[in-house]
Amino acid sequence: MTVDFGRTAIDYAAYRASFPQEFFSRLEDMGIGLNGQRVADLGTGTGVLARGFARRGCVVTGLDPAAAMLDEARQLDDKAGVRVNYLVASAEDTGLDGARWDVVSAGQCWHWFNRPRAGGEARRLLVVGGALVICHMDYLPLAENVCTATEKLILEHNPSWTMAGGTGIHADWTLDVARAGFTGIETFSFDVEVPYSHEAWRGRMRTCNGIGATLPPRAVSDFDSALARLLADRFPGEPLGVPHRVWALIARAPN
Repeated sequence: MTVDFGRTAIDYAAYRASFPQEFFSRLEDMGIGLNGQRVADLGTGTGVLARGFARRGCVVTGLDPAAAMLDEARQLDDKAGVRVNYLVASAEDTGLDGARWDVVSAGQCWHWFNRPRAGGEARRLLVVGGALVICHMDYLPLAENVCTATEKLILEHNPSWTMAGGTGIHADWTLDVARAGFTGIETFSFDVEVPYSHEAWRGRMRTCNGIGATLPPRAVSDFDSALARLLADRFPGEPLGVPHRVWALIARAPN
């Protein structure tokens, strides 16, 4: 698939869930995301993770190859009353100064990178003892819940999609960072339920890499109409309680 999240920027800004307070609290207990820390957020998209760090007093630079996503991020920052410096750049070649950053983060995006190169770039950026944070907040397709039904519908409209059936656990990323030379590798996870109206769930799923970031506009519209019918027929109650798993990997730059 050729994936372009810039095509989903408006829906992404409106409907993607933010990381919850507990996520940032756990990082704070590990000395990450503290007031004044310098954070480089790779694959920042609409700034969900960058904005969370900025709210906690961090000095944040967010990087993404999709300028349209950064435009939405700036508007969301204005509404939130925070400031993030955004740059159009890739995770593998940020152009940032090395050995300057206390935290390098990557939310919901590590799988899109050239992972060995991104791991090397993260290590170059970090100060000694600095933290690499790779994190996800994934919906969970359980039994015959709305997530499972929606993924089946995605596959009907895009049979080439390969990312159905996720568990919200990304164990391979631990090997990526170990190979890049990071130490002190830790992970944590916890589950939360996120409420969605039908409209919001449709918007969320239009941002899926197998739909809005991949299919032509007419096909996206056809999928959206089909999802509206599915929700009305099988999941009529609102809000939908959608289970999500928050998962994070933390690794330290060695001496």
